[in-house]
Amino acid sequence: MSTTVQTAEAPLVINARDARGVVTLTLNRPQAFNALSDALLAALQVELDALRGDPSARVVIVQGAGRAFCAGHDLKEMRADPSHEKCNELFERCSKVMLGLLALPQPVIARVHGIATAAGCQLVAQCDLAVATSDARFAVSGINVGLFCSTPSVPLARNVPRKVAMEMLLTGDFIDAVTAQKWGLVNRVAAPDALDGEVERLVQSILAKPAAAIAMGKAQFYRQIEMGIAAAYQLAGQTMACNFMTDEALEGVQAFIEKRPPVWRSDF
Repeated sequence: MSTTVQTAEAPLVINARDARGVVTLTLNRPQAFNALSDALLAALQVELDALRGDPSARVVIVQGAGRAFCAGHDLKEMRADPSHEKCNELFERCSKVMLGLLALPQPVIARVHGIATAAGCQLVAQCDLAVATSDARFAVSGINVGLFCSTPSVPLARNVPRKVAMEMLLTGDFIDAVTAQKWGLVNRVAAPDALDGEVERLVQSILAKPAAAIAMGKAQFYRQIEMGIAAAYQLAGQTMACNFMTDEALEGVQAFIEKRPPVWRSDF
């Protein structure tokens, strides 16, 4: 059952799930290029909260309806109430959503077409993986309206080299999908009519792996990346030791020894 939050007209986030447990969340403000209004962020948060405790969900795909992935924050909404309190609430809500993506045990794939600008580019950077059409464009363009993209800089600087991130943040210039892939912002680039196939190849590869190990590994990856190297190794060693004691790892190793395909559980 979908947990989608609805407006009077249409759901702001469309939740679709297939029989394999692949969940697609579609940002549904196509008339505004899926700009992240306060209501859209709230709707997305509801979906992420539900997925975090859903062991039947295996992979999450985030995409945008209409002609774009996401154009960032809704500047018209922000300008209508430019109070410090309102702005703080908005950016706190957005940061909670971004951290919610990290907290999911499922891998999250951004399926990108059209433009991904400012907080939309932040969303791409915050997802675990990203696949883009060859004609997609990316920018952290807030500086063009006098607003340095400080919050988008957080995941951006954790995806691309520092000087690349600063060039994007200081100029606000667009980069194309090939450049985004070269710099590490996206994993794969496909022709527009091949986008779904490229996403599906990633999905199939993930689904073929044990969900419990993926969930454990994702949590460890994001924790260790913020640590010093000694602490990171300590956490990684502890995680691998715990991982090895799971039924999935024991089955995988035994299957390797017996030269047969492993039989995994379907949840985490």
